Amino acid sequence: MTHTTTDRTAGGTGETGRTGGAIVPVLAFAGIVVAVMQTLLVPVIKDLPQLLSTSPSNATWVLTSTLLSGAVATPIMGRLGDLYGKRRMLITSLSVMVAGALVSALTSDLLTMIAGRALQGFAMGAIPLGIGLMRDMLPREKLPSAMALMSSSIGVGGGLALPLAALIAQHSDWHSLFYGAAGLGALAIVLTLFVVPESGMRAEGTFDVLGAIGLSAGLVLFLLPITKGSDWGWTSGTTLGLFGASAVVLVLWGVLELRLKAPLVDLRTTARPAVLFTNLASIMVGVSFYVVSLVLPQLLVLPTATGYGLGQSMVMAGLIVAPLGLTMMFTAPVYARLSAKYGPKVTLILGLLIIGIGYGAGLGLMSAAWQSLVIAVVLGAGIGLAYSSLPALIVGAVPASETGAANGLNTLMRSIGTSVSSAVIGMVLANTADHVGGVAIPTMHGFRVSFLIATGAVTVGLVLALFLPGRRAAEKVRLRASSDEVAARPAESVGV
Repeated sequence: MTHTTTDRTAGGTGETGRTGGAIVPVLAFAGIVVAVMQTLLVPVIKDLPQLLSTSPSNATWVLTSTLLSGAVATPIMGRLGDLYGKRRMLITSLSVMVAGALVSALTSDLLTMIAGRALQGFAMGAIPLGIGLMRDMLPREKLPSAMALMSSSIGVGGGLALPLAALIAQHSDWHSLFYGAAGLGALAIVLTLFVVPESGMRAEGTFDVLGAIGLSAGLVLFLLPITKGSDWGWTSGTTLGLFGASAVVLVLWGVLELRLKAPLVDLRTTARPAVLFTNLASIMVGVSFYVVSLVLPQLLVLPTATGYGLGQSMVMAGLIVAPLGLTMMFTAPVYARLSAKYGPKVTLILGLLIIGIGYGAGLGLMSAAWQSLVIAVVLGAGIGLAYSSLPALIVGAVPASETGAANGLNTLMRSIGTSVSSAVIGMVLANTADHVGGVAIPTMHGFRVSFLIATGAVTVGLVLALFLPGRRAAEKVRLRASSDEVAARPAESVGV
């Protein structure tokens, strides 16, 4: 059981009150900067083997390393933020990202590039830290739209980065991408230092080093075969062995966490229906989000000679897909009004229904660029509502002292969803591709199967969302968590 101490009263007074109007956009900007790392290299993916003088299979490690480090860092940085200060850990995450971007900007060596990209992935912990800071500082009436914007920043940053990265890669040296990312990261650090005060909310206890090592090992053993399974073979000894090792390590880690008074992840809290079903639904939302990011750009840039390709440049393809992220951003205030009236469970279900409609309609809307634009807008609205609902559901079910760790775990679940989506859709497109002159060309059949998989994931997410507690039950859970936390505090921390 973790206790909480408070050094400063948050909620719109004092230092927070003076900078309150700027806290949300600054934290959202930090989230967008972090998300840029996910799509930064999309315009040059096919050229990476040549640029790094290596084989295609080795070049994929440039992307895999970012994914793995981000998955490991997210729950760990969330817990460190709960213990030692969320603003402090946010600045640490961004600083490591800037260092990684500069390392990558200065090299064309494969191993050094992989190391730099791994450091960039470390910044993924900034998303849950930002959500935690918002909970600690903002008045309750401002919290829903603020958390919605922070949660959606992953999609916003990814969508906006694609056309900009394509434009830079097309007209400049590809290393300029990393210099630009480092500059954005440095700006986010400066803004955070000047605008965002430190939260006074703390969880008592020490950092669970052994739990962090165990979770990191289990995640790497699980995600590595997911991302490399297509290269190694899904039934190969390496792939199956790593999955088996992951299961053993994660089970042992779970047993350890249940025995500790101050674990890295409170599994008892995680097992609550409101938290459990939200995290499971998050995986499905992550799967559905990444499908459109993989399919539409490829469809748009394929030459018209294929009979179904839309013949757009990479820059134009990025501009057509960019409304996916923009719509997610503009959905945040809409979510706040809907959630205030109906609750985050209803908005999550509504978001999933809109995503399902988008993919269902998309099966017949693949013959023109404007149709891709329509799909991007509809899916952006649905994903924006779904992503906005997730942190509200988590925050409403856990004590304030566990906000960082709980949202870190939820962000990890989304990352697992995107990783699974990347592996499955990559396999589908590869197995359905036509081979012309030794080059694999994705087919319309593969695109449609991918959309059907996304629709299936959304359906599973809908079923999971139906098991979430209703609005009144969720409020009782929140009040119980808060009262348990207050009762657990030492006497001096509550003024007795």
